[in-house]
Amino acid sequence: MKPPLIAASALLLSACASQTPRPPTDSPLVVAAESREQIWNGVALAEDGRVFVAGPRWTGTRGPALAHLDADGKPHAFPDEAWNAWTPGGDAQRAFVNINAIHREPDDSLWVIDTGSPDFGGAPLPGGAKVVRIELKSGTVSRVYPLGADIATPQSYVDDIRIHDKTGYLTDAGRAGLIVLDLETGAARRVLDNHASTLAPQDRPIRLSGQTVKAPDGSVLRVNADPLELSADGQWLYFASLHGPWSRIETRWLRDASLSPEAVASHVEPWADLPPTGGTALDANGDLYFSDLAEDAIKKRTADGRIETVLVDPRLHWVDAPYLTQDGWLWLPVPQMDRVALFNGGQGKTTWPIQLLRLKVR
Repeated sequence: MKPPLIAASALLLSACASQTPRPPTDSPLVVAAESREQIWNGVALAEDGRVFVAGPRWTGTRGPALAHLDADGKPHAFPDEAWNAWTPGGDAQRAFVNINAIHREPDDSLWVIDTGSPDFGGAPLPGGAKVVRIELKSGTVSRVYPLGADIATPQSYVDDIRIHDKTGYLTDAGRAGLIVLDLETGAARRVLDNHASTLAPQDRPIRLSGQTVKAPDGSVLRVNADPLELSADGQWLYFASLHGPWSRIETRWLRDASLSPEAVASHVEPWADLPPTGGTALDANGDLYFSDLAEDAIKKRTADGRIETVLVDPRLHWVDAPYLTQDGWLWLPVPQMDRVALFNGGQGKTTWPIQLLRLKVR
């Protein structure tokens, strides 16, 4: 699959106060798309190379919550306008309230994680927290998995998903824990609630440009269970708070509903001491690509545990969930999350335009 190059000049509207640093002439980064209206924290590519982007409502993003970028880089609501038309007071069950992540599976299905709350840290609206499956070939929603109040609790921020066979595994960055979703029955269970492996540690703050990121209330921002990956055979789930370090557990223990919380917790193992990261991508060889937030860098943890720096560049400032194509391109949304107004006393510090970058890694 050879993804199309999305025109970098698309979506350029009126100039903003700050500008993206000028790239060095020898940089391996390729600008795939830019926007002066939308903050994208997620990207996925269809089998035919179509590019999809999404971003959470609380960043101040305007435009569709989930969009397909055309050949000129212009966003179009996906799967349709209705799914992207939610407004306060509207039906939260059949519209996107707040998308935090998108994830494409090899069968060309796109999985959308809706936290269900339009506000950062707010309780999910009734029926709002959900997993939405979209068939990319037809552009239709094939199933909605509601996450009830016992799963997506008032303290929850359902974060991301990985899938193997008939099971989905999700992280909850609000109420620390994992969610196991049966994709056939739709039944969901919480596991590892408030376990050390899913809780944000007190001694690993998120720092960018030498500054500690603060929550809206002025306290140090702490993000519980956030990044996760599955081994290619589905045997191991790797996961962490945004801050690290990472743990792993065999998925058979997560799928066994007969086990007590203590029994499940006993199978958690330390895996990798990685720094705070905005997002990750795991390849079939077991190499994990991740953004090192403190260093504006993309790094790789090899299958044998070595850490290699792939690229350091000031434009890689809070790279969020990357997407790795089969032909070795790492797609990098750069939402600059620490610069949004929510984390800066209401004063946005985003360096415009927001960029979607590509980097050849193998």
